[in-house]
Amino acid sequence: MIQKEDIANWFKGLQDDICQQLESADAGNEFKEDIWERSAGGGGRTRVITGTHIAKGGVNFSEVYGPLPEQAEKSLGIKGDRFYATGISIVLHPTHPWVPIIHMNVRYFEMDENTWWFGGGIDLTPHIIVPSEAKNFHEQLKSTCDLHDVDYYPKFKEWADNYFYLPHRQETRGIGGIFFDRLSADDSFDKASRWSFVQDVGCSFCPLYLPLLQTNKEKETQHNDHAWQMLRRGRYTEFNLVWDRGTKFGLHTNGRTESILMSLPPVAHWQYDADLSKQSPYSDTQAKLRKGIDWLNVEV
Repeated sequence: MIQKEDIANWFKGLQDDICQQLESADAGNEFKEDIWERSAGGGGRTRVITGTHIAKGGVNFSEVYGPLPEQAEKSLGIKGDRFYATGISIVLHPTHPWVPIIHMNVRYFEMDENTWWFGGGIDLTPHIIVPSEAKNFHEQLKSTCDLHDVDYYPKFKEWADNYFYLPHRQETRGIGGIFFDRLSADDSFDKASRWSFVQDVGCSFCPLYLPLLQTNKEKETQHNDHAWQMLRRGRYTEFNLVWDRGTKFGLHTNGRTESILMSLPPVAHWQYDADLSKQSPYSDTQAKLRKGIDWLNVEV
């Protein structure tokens, strides 16, 4: 039987591995680590890098438990005395506008032996969408999903489209990816098979992202690329502060605010009535910030 302690220890190892690979890819710049404790129970390891190619990035591990706050009960739609939650959360904001922002979260939640689930996902937010890179990103995610269930990718891709969406802007945050929640045991999957899938998603992070970083980190830029990047960072910030359930859950459970808000970019702009989206290639990107795009068959 898989125990929560085993899951937490594996997440710690994943954090170590990803941080080591990112440090090597970012000219040897190192993560700063903060060990923190939560007064109601648990704590975590926050690791943040301010580097050469990664303007700001966080690879966070947390393991929190204790009485379930009322706000969290309402958010999750469940009743219970105590909870346990552990996971990894990653957001990288690159320096170069042609390198995408990436987010990954893999997590485990438990009330008792009979009430537990896995959740998470991985999604890409290019400042400037390159169709061939978007297609490859989704192809690799589909391959990971297909190892476990051919229904996973279409289901979780649609879920990501709907989740990473800014209703007040009527646009997606980026090109999506996969998103899943409340994966528990059913007639087809036991706890071990759900856990195996989550592990494979976690291990896909570096193979997915490092080639994008290496390919684009020194690419020649156009005059307005950095200005456009700042505006897209602003949209990313809007989503995380207004709509993201993970941000709200962390704050509702009295998590460490600095760790929760590490997902925000170091600098972002909100230019009034900006018209850069009318210029190519930004107009092409703006047109693709919508749900339902079949990235596996997009024209490249």
